[in-house]
Amino acid sequence: MTFLKKLSPFYNLIIFYVLVSFVLRIVLLFHPITQSSFKIIDAIKIFSLGLISDIFVFVLASGFLWLYLIFISNTKYLKPYGYIILGFFIAILLYILSGKSILHEYGGALPEIGLAFVGLKTILFGLFLFLPKQRDKIRFWLFSFVMFLFVVLILQNAISEYFFWNEFGVKYNFIAVNYLVYTNEVIGNIMESYPVVPLFSGLFLIAGIVTYFIVKRSKNYIVNIPTFAEKIKISVLYFALFAFSLVAVPALATAENSQNIFANELQSNGMYKFYLAFMNSELDYFKFYKTLPEQEAYAQLNQQIPGIATQSTLRDIKGAAAEMHKNVVLITIESYSADFMEVYGSDKKITPFLDSLAKESLLFTNFYASGNRTVRGLEAVTLCLPPTAGESVVKRKDNKNKFTTGSVFRQKGYNVKYLYGGDAFFDNMEDFFSGNGYDIVDKKTFKPEEITFSNVWGVCDEDMYNKAIKVMNAEAKENKPFFNHIMTVSNHRPFTYPNDKIDIPGDAKSRDGGVKYTDFAMKKFFEMAKKQPWFANTVFVILADHCASSAGKTELPLDKYRIPAMIYSPGFIQPQQYNKLMSQIDIMPTVFGLLNFNYQSKFFGQDVLKPDYKPRALIATYQDLGLIKDDVLTIISPKQSFKQYQLTLLPKPGIADNFQIYYDEKPLAKERTDLVNETISFYQTASDMLKKKKYQKN
Repeated sequence: MTFLKKLSPFYNLIIFYVLVSFVLRIVLLFHPITQSSFKIIDAIKIFSLGLISDIFVFVLASGFLWLYLIFISNTKYLKPYGYIILGFFIAILLYILSGKSILHEYGGALPEIGLAFVGLKTILFGLFLFLPKQRDKIRFWLFSFVMFLFVVLILQNAISEYFFWNEFGVKYNFIAVNYLVYTNEVIGNIMESYPVVPLFSGLFLIAGIVTYFIVKRSKNYIVNIPTFAEKIKISVLYFALFAFSLVAVPALATAENSQNIFANELQSNGMYKFYLAFMNSELDYFKFYKTLPEQEAYAQLNQQIPGIATQSTLRDIKGAAAEMHKNVVLITIESYSADFMEVYGSDKKITPFLDSLAKESLLFTNFYASGNRTVRGLEAVTLCLPPTAGESVVKRKDNKNKFTTGSVFRQKGYNVKYLYGGDAFFDNMEDFFSGNGYDIVDKKTFKPEEITFSNVWGVCDEDMYNKAIKVMNAEAKENKPFFNHIMTVSNHRPFTYPNDKIDIPGDAKSRDGGVKYTDFAMKKFFEMAKKQPWFANTVFVILADHCASSAGKTELPLDKYRIPAMIYSPGFIQPQQYNKLMSQIDIMPTVFGLLNFNYQSKFFGQDVLKPDYKPRALIATYQDLGLIKDDVLTIISPKQSFKQYQLTLLPKPGIADNFQIYYDEKPLAKERTDLVNETISFYQTASDMLKKKKYQKN
């Protein structure tokens, strides 16, 4: 056998991985969500540099394969070495079983994982040691299993990348990392959203067939086990490739520099993108982004937010008349894009109630979400500050005792609650809201008879609203005003809800069905609310947490951030449209303005009804931070880079001017330095205040 054949397990798996990645790129290239045309140079880079990157990433990921193969031998089972090694395994096993191992000090699932791994190694080593005549057969099946495992992981990764692209239009990013923490909800979501049994049956069948051919072409490694000298050569070659890959993979990532975002995503390697997202879950603004001198940054901010203190957003807010302590109910709707509604151009008739409510409300027609995750929406309406780089404040360790909308209401004598149909542990909501003075009503507080339907995300919206009515009726008896923030769950994949409620079956798992049921449940809520004595003294604030999808041709596609928002309070708020550009962070300061609250504010968000408000909107991903102003989108990104796009409306016929949401984003011909500095000032000062703990409630 030549030395090349000794490498057969490695190169056969690499060939398979490259083929799967190549097919995946073609599938994603023609996926409906990939709304772009590609230049020839983009296509060349996607498949050539993508292939090279795949090879080097596989080299890095195959360390466990090298470790397994390099320890295959017969000499370790000879006397007395075999008995000494077996005794060593048994000793480690007993050490873990004692319950006093270092794994138990770290806690969690580590002891169980360690016990399973060492136990399996001990059993296998014992079989090899005491059944020498069966050793070759056992080794063959173990080798086949290892190859099968790698094949399954390669196929599983490709399937996961496909479904992630199907949902977000990108390779793995920060969202994928976040979802690892919440395996129960995410696995449950997958189980309820997709045909898991046939999918995995097909996966294992294909993996078995592929494994058969790979084992057939690679089994010479275990038939003629490499000598010690040959293993040294294999290891030297592997470590050399490993070291080169450590340099090559990041270098290839810098070549993902097309103006076409889809081209960059298709060229990239999904596993490396996941690694980058994992390592950069928290981004230090001052390390990665363009900055201004601190005084200049706050001076710039002062031009946008009049009256702020030096190096702070602290300022006095004075009401125009006597304060009104009306009840306030804030409803943030899960994944609700503006274009679901009829006024924004939808002809599906899936939001009849919200469409009718909009005509009776103060409707904000040009309203933008801060981000594309629920935690970003919650951050925006609770903290009213720009979406700073990396993880939302909701998910950070330093997320307590902040200056929040809840703290303002508490100062005014309100009861303050957060109501959520799921488990508030998800996305760290329980820790954030309880740490900021909110009482929490979530699925754990529901009695069995209060739940008529639930899925992995929680109880259906009808159950949540029924609970909310009970909570508010109890609060009304305390003779104190209440502020209740309700977060819906039904408009989320798998889009399941009770049957026989709307004309789309609840088990159809349809997004349109999820939207329509959400609308139906909200109608039922308002029908119940109108019958309660507290209704006439209540202000309802309804908006989405974020859009249904964030995929687009550019880093920050505007139509993927446009969401509906309205304030409804019959007899208090006159039906009208507010058409100026505004941000999600402005909605609650505007509510405070309508109630004529007098308070000291640290909010970056502003009362948009005041004459000194300057229209703008702040939108972001976890690393691209944007400002919309003067028909220009300015984006600042890591590595101190920035981009600017001229926004040109792409009008759709039959839609009123104020409800047009689609824009062409073309690189700006001449840099607008003033807007670059203004963008920096918003995000730099927000990061500064959080870092220096200047955004606390006291």
